Amino acid sequence: MKERRAHHSPEIKANLGMRLKKIEGQIRGIAGMIERDEYCDDVLNQISSVQAALNGVRKMLLEAHIKSCVVEQLKEGKVAVVDELMKTIGKMVG
Repeated sequence: MKERRAHHSPEIKANLGMRLKKIEGQIRGIAGMIERDEYCDDVLNQISSVQAALNGVRKMLLEAHIKSCVVEQLKEGKVAVVDELMKTIGKMVG
């Protein structure tokens, strides 16, 4: 069986990588806040910021996936990709 691979543009990959590195730094910052016993509300606000940033990455990747991977597979007659996509979206919103 052929291994499936994403094939996103260098710009998309760079943008996703930059966003994820920023999120990684935010997570380290939250861990530091907890170690320093910072006020819970401040930590919770930082967690909300990380979740919003992850949602942005998820939306960007989902759009890129639909426009490239899903479209390509549909052109090849691989309609099972729709069921796969619906399952993934279900996990995202459920």
